[in-house]
Amino acid sequence: MQLNWTMSKKQKLFCESTADEILFGGAAGGGKSYAQLMDAFLYAIKYPKSKQLILRRTFPELEKSLIRVHLSLYPRSIYRYNSTAHTGLFKNGSIIDFGYCDNQNDVFKYQSAEYDVIRFDELTHFTEDMYVYLLSRLRGANGFPKHIKSSTNPGGIGHYWVKKRFIDFAPPYENKKAENGTTRVFIPALVQENKMLMENDPDYIKRLKALSEKDQKALLYGDWDIFDGQYFSEFRRDIHVIKPFEIPSHWTRYFTMDYGLDMFAGYFIAVDTQGKAYVYKEIYKSNLIISSAAKEIIDAQENNISVYYAPPDLYNRRQDTGKSVAEIFSEYGIYLSKSENNRVQGWYNLKEWLKPYTDEMGQTTANILIFENCSNLIRTLPALTYDKTNPNDVANTPHEITHAPDALRYFVAGRPVPTQALTTQTTYNFLNEIPTTPIGREKIIVI
Repeated sequence: MQLNWTMSKKQKLFCESTADEILFGGAAGGGKSYAQLMDAFLYAIKYPKSKQLILRRTFPELEKSLIRVHLSLYPRSIYRYNSTAHTGLFKNGSIIDFGYCDNQNDVFKYQSAEYDVIRFDELTHFTEDMYVYLLSRLRGANGFPKHIKSSTNPGGIGHYWVKKRFIDFAPPYENKKAENGTTRVFIPALVQENKMLMENDPDYIKRLKALSEKDQKALLYGDWDIFDGQYFSEFRRDIHVIKPFEIPSHWTRYFTMDYGLDMFAGYFIAVDTQGKAYVYKEIYKSNLIISSAAKEIIDAQENNISVYYAPPDLYNRRQDTGKSVAEIFSEYGIYLSKSENNRVQGWYNLKEWLKPYTDEMGQTTANILIFENCSNLIRTLPALTYDKTNPNDVANTPHEITHAPDALRYFVAGRPVPTQALTTQTTYNFLNEIPTTPIGREKIIVI
């Protein structure tokens, strides 16, 4: 049997990946659903009597997309589809179940099932609980390779957890081992790579470009830092995240923190002579008592810190010791400066700092830039969403993503000032004649 199928390079990578969890995602029209269906077919042929599950969030979505497409794709000489059971049957005994999870309880429909491969189409439409539960259905004693293979665009209710699990977890194409020993990989997709779509519908990109800027970034460019409900829509990874460089020694340096046992998020920030801030080093650790947090700061700092910013609650006295957190930090030579904690005003100020602008050299930049080694700030800042009860504020959930942005908010609330420009000093003896020749911008000190 010969199949007249054409695969893009990215689709081929998806089909051949050996990782335990694979995400093929990014722009709309990248050929993700076709890749799922082609890979499912090839797996079924290669492993007789194998079992696969393909999922969409709702049955109407499933019926109008994957079911309809696969019927025109799979050869009827070796495959037939049972529309009542929503199951595809191969002559070699392999099966593909087409399913959905309209709500959280739908996952229990698969409680006793066993699958060799589970495939999520539009993964960001599912909750993390659904995904994790269905991982347990990946089992069997047949020796076949077991995979979770997913495809999706940015956005949707699952955007944050999918981004954290795959995009933030490792660079694209890198198979990385998780703490539980399983491997994950993210394969990005762009619409331009789908040659079949580009040939048959060349105006598709024009229609995507007619969308709003946010939707263009998500659906045309596969930008995972843009999604509905995002608080800091100003954030752009290509602008705000930069490669580290050696910071001039005379720049004023600050430290800002959000401290708690659940997470200590601390950031070293340098400000140049124009008032632009550079977040250059990160401390992000949980379960640190105050003395341990102080030691982390001392061990990490390389130059004198002008101000240590901290929220007002660190000045409250603790019942067990009668001392405040600020007092205990001071015992280690770290004297905190209390920042304002007006949340809404603080977030508004941070928006202003993040707002992109064009500088005198014609380059797009912002007043706060982040070194790429500050991975947790880069991960959590664009993930913040609006509070449903107060759209002017940031939502407190999920709480884990609020620590690093809170620390940055305390920095801007502290009103840091630009570094004073260096001047050249020339010293003259009082009895000598002060020269009348032009001295440029030198500062004259007479003694």
